[in-house]
Amino acid sequence: MTSPSQTSATKTDTPGLGTDGLKKEKDHKGGELVGRSPGQLMWTRFKRDRTGMICAIVVLAFFAISALAPVIAKLYGKNPYTLYGNDNFNLLDEFGYPAAPNGGISGDFWFGIEPSLGRDVFTQLLYGMRTSLGISVAVTILVVVTGTILGVTAGYVGGRTDYWLGRVIDFLLAFPSQLTFVAFMPVVVAIFVPPSDETPTYIRVTALVIVQWALGWMGLARLLRGQVLSLREREFVEAARITGASPWRIIRKELLPNVVTPILVQTTYMLPLFVTAEAGLSYLGVGIMEPTPDWGRMFHTAGSVYENDPTYLLFPGAAMVIFVLCFNLLGDSVRDAFDPKSGR
Repeated sequence: MTSPSQTSATKTDTPGLGTDGLKKEKDHKGGELVGRSPGQLMWTRFKRDRTGMICAIVVLAFFAISALAPVIAKLYGKNPYTLYGNDNFNLLDEFGYPAAPNGGISGDFWFGIEPSLGRDVFTQLLYGMRTSLGISVAVTILVVVTGTILGVTAGYVGGRTDYWLGRVIDFLLAFPSQLTFVAFMPVVVAIFVPPSDETPTYIRVTALVIVQWALGWMGLARLLRGQVLSLREREFVEAARITGASPWRIIRKELLPNVVTPILVQTTYMLPLFVTAEAGLSYLGVGIMEPTPDWGRMFHTAGSVYENDPTYLLFPGAAMVIFVLCFNLLGDSVRDAFDPKSGR
């Protein structure tokens, strides 16, 4: 028979099978299976999703480029306001369209020049993305905060609070946001701007944010209300209530951590919707106006010149499609990372 000392020597002499090696391997496997927070598990699953990682990089690149638009424009040597067509009459033909082929794309104008005015399209797009994304991020933050507070409150408190909040949500859902803004903007201008003055950009931005916020939080609030209604009767909430925890502590410590997933997923779906909504309002002529660069205003200009200069539509259109597509795919990846059983 083999003695215990011989067995120990055999394990120690065999490469990779020593007692320390087995312990390290077990610890490593244990670390893979246990001891991780839900956030760490989500991040591990998300990193394995190649599509999600690529889309996240693209989305972050859009935000980084928009935030650094002044720096990029300075390095590029141009700005979105100068009428280069007036400075150099060779840039535009007698009809106001770029004289060079492909919309005037050249080493000096990477994306070409704007018909009629002769502005640089590249810097117009940079600053236009900055305007649209800035407004949409502000609206998304306000919508998420408002929807979370009111949805969780309605679901946990219940009773009359839940009833009246539900009726307010039903009432506000009857208003289409874009049509409401089309009717709301002239009222704002008439109240705050004298008839002889141009409407300041900050008033238009404020109106865009307020209307989209006021008419955009109800879907998230209704979703979180349903989640909290099912959670408030669970054992861990009852246990916290029995121990004397205040309603605020129960909401903050017990309920909110359990509704983080729908909040994050809905946020990734809402932001591109607000981007396209803001661009649509500017396209209709009731959002951001000249001379402020805006994504939607570029579409408005392109709609009147695309027959003679289709290149002008190419870059803002491609950028919008890539951004919205990547953000929607990112939302799917975030959802699958939090709930791998959901599938696509």
